[in-house]
Amino acid sequence: MSATATSSGFVSTQALGHLPPLQRDTLQAWGCGAVNPLPYTYIHQAFEAHAAAAPEEIAARWLDQSISYRQLNRQANRLAAHLIEQGVVPGDSVALFVERSIPMLVGMLAVLKVGAAYVPQDARITPPAQLAMILESLSSKVVLTLSGFKDRLPLAADQPCVCLDEFLVQAPWLAEEADPNVAVTRPGDLCFVLFTSGTTGRPNGVRVTHRNVCNVLLTAPGNLGMRPGMIVGQILNIAFDMAAWEILGCLAHGATLHIRTQDIGQTARLCHVLIATPSILGTLDPQQCPDLETVAVAGEPCPQALADRWAAHCVFYNGCGPTETTIVNTLHRHTPGAPLTIGTPTPNNTVYVLDEHGRACAPGEVGEMWAGGDGVTAGYLNNPLLTAQRYRPDPFLGAGRMMFRTRDLGRWTDSGALEHLGRVDDQVKVRGFRVELDAVSTTLEACGSCSRAVALKFDSQHLVAFVTPASANVPAARQYCAQRLAYYCVPALIFAVENLPLTARGKIDKTLLLQWARDSVEGQQLALQEGGRP
Repeated sequence: MSATATSSGFVSTQALGHLPPLQRDTLQAWGCGAVNPLPYTYIHQAFEAHAAAAPEEIAARWLDQSISYRQLNRQANRLAAHLIEQGVVPGDSVALFVERSIPMLVGMLAVLKVGAAYVPQDARITPPAQLAMILESLSSKVVLTLSGFKDRLPLAADQPCVCLDEFLVQAPWLAEEADPNVAVTRPGDLCFVLFTSGTTGRPNGVRVTHRNVCNVLLTAPGNLGMRPGMIVGQILNIAFDMAAWEILGCLAHGATLHIRTQDIGQTARLCHVLIATPSILGTLDPQQCPDLETVAVAGEPCPQALADRWAAHCVFYNGCGPTETTIVNTLHRHTPGAPLTIGTPTPNNTVYVLDEHGRACAPGEVGEMWAGGDGVTAGYLNNPLLTAQRYRPDPFLGAGRMMFRTRDLGRWTDSGALEHLGRVDDQVKVRGFRVELDAVSTTLEACGSCSRAVALKFDSQHLVAFVTPASANVPAARQYCAQRLAYYCVPALIFAVENLPLTARGKIDKTLLLQWARDSVEGQQLALQEGGRP
């Protein structure tokens, strides 16, 4: 629950009125995160405090380069002054089309110091057409990039462009000790804008505020115990919301950011804190990472076996939350062998499990998760219609607060934790029956020989599935499913592969897998599973 709403619980129980009083009280207690104050209003203030307190500590390492907190702050101040000269003003959104690097950090911090929001994209892999659509939506024409990418960017002839690597070597470390005196006074000001794939083919820009970011990064457990002297890995795509967890979380707590190159495993072996998707974490061996103290995963469902393996090695958090609720809005510290959940609401946040009529589901009942509190972002950039569709007035907190429809299915367990049951989008119809794809995947992962699994709808009559590793016992996996699932839930074909392909953001690439399945059965009829009905 938000600290700015009420510390006594929900301000409205109308959506709970159909439940018995004891269940109403229980859901109110479970659905509200702790009320915690925030030490800073803006996330870069936390970084500046560490730059003042321990200026010679190393802020980041990349390749054979390193930069101290003093140097990083000075360079960000110098660039901020240049951005102001270029016409960037508080409230602007500024393109940051770069790759993982120390200049990237300077660009991020400089934009924040001006009072603007940075808009990150990995210029190595983002198609120019998508970059062009993003540029069209931004208020500032200034583009921050690296010299190696300038020629592939869709820039107008007169568009101001700053190549960060060139800017940083134009002059020696200038004594820009003073932080810019910019009139930024509202925690609701934007921190960054993250573009997600849109259903219309145009990406949607999620407006993330400083309040949103500070709320998850400056409170426990979202701070992941980061502190001076620790090394935090930066392994994720910079356009992914979890990259802000790595980068800003590290710099806000005085730790050292280790920016990876190509070898994720090499970075993981050097770190104390690692943030990843389950698909990325599944490629790593805990025994090769002796210094890791804390690991957090989110972005996609985590297999129980993966959570058990890592929780036996270090502190392991499983989280959940779409970009629109700021990185994660639930976290669970997992114990090996215990049921894996997504935990409880993080501080100053709320979660509601609602039915199709907007009423709270009783404990144990499956519904759709809605998110409230200080993690709810400010809507979509230049798209009030879509914002109105997906963000709704929060009937529980009231006071003009908004809640977001996550489209994640879930339920409250008897212990007051949230169990993630897949996406609304993953509920498909096969042979006229509703099937939850996530339940099929989970069953396959429990069969013994499969470490990862993903089930997909092939057509109106059939499911297919991919499992790892390539040595998985496919007949045994199919039999395991047939013994536990309805006939229409058993995949018609199961493909065993060594590794599941990942998207640029480290999630399983389901589109590519479905294409693989179509290619493999082209020219032949898809066989029904043994014992299945036509």
